[in-house]
Amino acid sequence: MGKLALAAKITHVPSMYLSELDGPQKGCRQSAIDGHHEIGRRCRELGVDTIVVFDTHWLVNSAYHINCAPHFEGTYTSNELPHFISNMEFGFDGNPELGRILAKACNEHGVETLAHDATSLDPEYGTLVPMRYMNEDRHFKVISVSAMCMAHYLDDSARLGWAMREAIEQHYDGTVAILASGSLSHRFAQNGQAPDYLNRVWSPFLEMLDHEIVEMWKRGDWDAFCQMLPEYAVKGHGEGFMHDTAMLLGALGWSEYDQGVDIVTPYFGSSGTGQINAIFPVTPQTGAAVPGPTASVVDKAKASAGRL
Repeated sequence: MGKLALAAKITHVPSMYLSELDGPQKGCRQSAIDGHHEIGRRCRELGVDTIVVFDTHWLVNSAYHINCAPHFEGTYTSNELPHFISNMEFGFDGNPELGRILAKACNEHGVETLAHDATSLDPEYGTLVPMRYMNEDRHFKVISVSAMCMAHYLDDSARLGWAMREAIEQHYDGTVAILASGSLSHRFAQNGQAPDYLNRVWSPFLEMLDHEIVEMWKRGDWDAFCQMLPEYAVKGHGEGFMHDTAMLLGALGWSEYDQGVDIVTPYFGSSGTGQINAIFPVTPQTGAAVPGPTASVVDKAKASAGRL
C-alpha cells in the first residue's frame, strides 16, 4: 500500500539557526542548511507526504513515544542552549492517522509504543530545526518519535524501525520519509571552551572514529557497523546513545542492508560534536536480520547489563 521513499541521517545543530541571523556566526552553517534543502527537494520529487523524525532531543524514560498531533504551532526557545535558539517560530501539520498506525505495529512487534494524537506536547529541536529548512512551506506532515532513550535496548529501537517500515508499506496509503536526527560523536566542548570548538570535534580520537564510521557507511559495511553500534554509542559519545541510528538501520534491514550512503553535507565539527547529512537509499528487505524485541521477552525479575 504505502512506501518508504527516503531515509537519512541528519544534523540538527542549533548553530544552523544562528547561521541565519546577523552577527559573527552568520553563514557558518550554510552547507548544513543547503543539505536540508536538498533532502526536502528529494522528498518532494519522491512524492513524500509525511516525514517521520527520530528525534534525539526528545528524552524519555519509559516506552517509546510518537507525537502525532494534528497540528504544531508556536515559538521555541531551547532550554539547553537558549543563546543559540531563542524565539524561533515553527508551524506544520501532523499526521494522527499514521502515528496511530505506527504505534500499533510497534506494539505488535513487541516494542511498547504510545501514540499521542491529542496532546499539548511540542516537538523538540531535533525535529524543529530540520523542518525549518526542509518544510518551510509546510508541504509535509510531520511526526516526531522519541529517540533519546534513557532506559531502552538498542535491539528494541532497531525492531521499532522495522515495525514502522512494515506499517508504512502494509497499512498506510501514502509515501513517507524517515530521518534519524542526531550527530555521530556528541562530546560537547567543555564549558568556557565552546567558542574555540565552534567548527571542531572535541578530540582527535572521536574525529578519527567518526571518519572511519562514515567510510564504512560509504562502503556499505553494515554487518560490521551493526556489530559495532552498541560500543560506538558509548565510546564514541553517540548522541541519544545512537537510538535514532538503530531505528534508521532497523527500517533499512539492519545488517542485511546493502547500499552505500549518499553524502549530502560532508562531515563537519560543531561545538565539539561530529555532524553529517547523509541519505541512505531504500532497498527491498525481508527484515530477517533485524533483531527481535528485548524488553518484552527478558526476565523482568532480573537486572540486565545489556541496556545498550
